[in-house]
Amino acid sequence: MHLEEGHLPEGYIRHLDAKRRWSAVAASAAFLALLASLCLGAVPVPPLEALRSLLGLGIDARWDRIVRQIRLPQALAALLAGTGLSLAGAVTQSTLRNPLASPFTLGISHAAAFGAAASVFFLPRSGGTPLFFRLYGTAAIALATSLVAAAAILALSRRRDSPPEGIVLCGIALGSLFTAATMLLQYFADDVQLATMVFWTFGDLARARWPELLFMAVAVALTTVYFLGRRWDLNTLLAGEETARSLGVSVTRVRLEAMFVACLVTAIVVSLVGVIGFVGIVCPHMARRFTGDDHRFLLPGAALTGALLLLLADTAARTLLLPRVLPVAIVTAFFGAPAFIWLLGRKACR
Repeated sequence: MHLEEGHLPEGYIRHLDAKRRWSAVAASAAFLALLASLCLGAVPVPPLEALRSLLGLGIDARWDRIVRQIRLPQALAALLAGTGLSLAGAVTQSTLRNPLASPFTLGISHAAAFGAAASVFFLPRSGGTPLFFRLYGTAAIALATSLVAAAAILALSRRRDSPPEGIVLCGIALGSLFTAATMLLQYFADDVQLATMVFWTFGDLARARWPELLFMAVAVALTTVYFLGRRWDLNTLLAGEETARSLGVSVTRVRLEAMFVACLVTAIVVSLVGVIGFVGIVCPHMARRFTGDDHRFLLPGAALTGALLLLLADTAARTLLLPRVLPVAIVTAFFGAPAFIWLLGRKACR
């Protein structure tokens, strides 16, 4: 039986209110980052004009084309990809009870990238190929290969003598294996196939257009709904398998379902915008410092943090070296790699 919030201790209510206020601040910061991403670039757009275009109030055609046709799809891709990857990372860490776990560090992103490269190499890419087949065919193959990596990680995590560091090392080995397989395909690919494969290894949001965005939005929305629906089960997993089973939670089922959904959203993001590293490991830890481990607040916090971080990284990638535009994965790697090393150092000192 759940107690009504009015009957909870006053200190606990203040504790919950602080987490809600932080989520509101993070949401406001994400909206400001979205507006900044629409304003900044090779051609600066006044903030008021960008806001009017975003709201569809009708402005000068030049500003409207820059904002709605060029920058808005890329900004929405950053928002959706950051949300999906960060949620996948938070749930992976909770499911495996490993703070170093994420789709990138466990090799799942690399496996999905190999699947996307295999679809480029083996599937027809003629102009007459339906868009539905091109989108869903690539995502389906990326999902299949990412599930292979996830199955290996789950099998290792179920061994009682397997340390958390061993799971990460297994993920690094899997990532190297799938990277080598991708390089093998690139070696035998023609020029057009090679250019397309390199796009996935870079990780770039610029090629996302409205059909891809709709596909990614549906996937991220359904993933968010599922994870929030499982928030209490994920909370019980933090207490240990025996405690979770005593509370009536099917640990195996929750783990398999959560990892499958995490692989699904990762595969879809990678198949559309490429490999973007470190978002799934850094953002959940950033959110956890303010929300704690309670998934009622951690999941929304991680989603907002991922969206905010990737929006800022994409804006930086477009503006740091004007007129050149960097792939966003380069910026996230420069930011995320030191953060990951710090996490490894803190883990080793415990």
